[in-house]
Amino acid sequence: MSRALPKYNKRRVGLAGGAAAVALTGAVIAGTALAGESSEGGGGDARTLAGPGTVSCPDVASQLPAIPASAQAEVDRNLALLDQQITEANKRLVDTVGQGGPNFVQNAILGPLEDKRVATVNRIATAIGRTADRPAGLDSLAACSLDAQGDPAAPGQEETGGTETAAPPVGDAGAGGGDAGAGQDGDASGVGTISCPDVAPQLPAIPASAQAEVDRNLALLDQQITEANKRLVDTVGQGGPNFVQNAILGPLEDKRVATVNRIATAIGRTADRPAGLDSLAACTLTK
Repeated sequence: MSRALPKYNKRRVGLAGGAAAVALTGAVIAGTALAGESSEGGGGDARTLAGPGTVSCPDVASQLPAIPASAQAEVDRNLALLDQQITEANKRLVDTVGQGGPNFVQNAILGPLEDKRVATVNRIATAIGRTADRPAGLDSLAACSLDAQGDPAAPGQEETGGTETAAPPVGDAGAGGGDAGAGQDGDASGVGTISCPDVAPQLPAIPASAQAEVDRNLALLDQQITEANKRLVDTVGQGGPNFVQNAILGPLEDKRVATVNRIATAIGRTADRPAGLDSLAACTLTK
């Protein structure tokens, strides 16, 4: 038994009033900090009359199939989390006005938001897929944009520095098997290195049909750690005491959650989907 999606949308919109009005189109009006916004044309693109603009994201709820009753609560929680993620990104837009260079919004806000949304929509797909056909292609709804009062992005903000880039050839990364030690060849900078759990040894036998995709994502795990270690060096002295956790380790964990979910999905197409890989996503800073 499933509940039709339009009914769900009606209920959600009815709860969205108050200080943070959240439209399920993914556009969020972020409380008093962004007072004065309006929605235009019913398309869900929220606009602000002052400040840095607002984040606009594709609507996930309308793209879902009928939701099995057994998955409804979990889907609801994750749809609410998608709203919360946009609210937090809009708040960060306001809190960080004037910080960073031309790519700051993409690297520090939109990129990490996309990684969080990938992980969240994967949880939605998994919940539905337990008792019905798993919806495909939800990852394509993860990327968001900045609606800066209707203006195009500032020069450089259209670059994708905050999103996952193409993985290096698998041969260069040793098929991702060294992911726990990536970037630990010595810490000449004195800022420490990032240490992450090794994913490859925790995987079951990999079906031949999934091997190439698994290899690409294991290599991507290595690349993510390398990039995080570089960011450690490049941002020495920036931010407060929580800067490393908020700007480096947190976004890295979100990227790893999305990546290990892709690995699990690849294996699960022709074999049992491995469970618990999310527990390997969190990394630590080793001084």
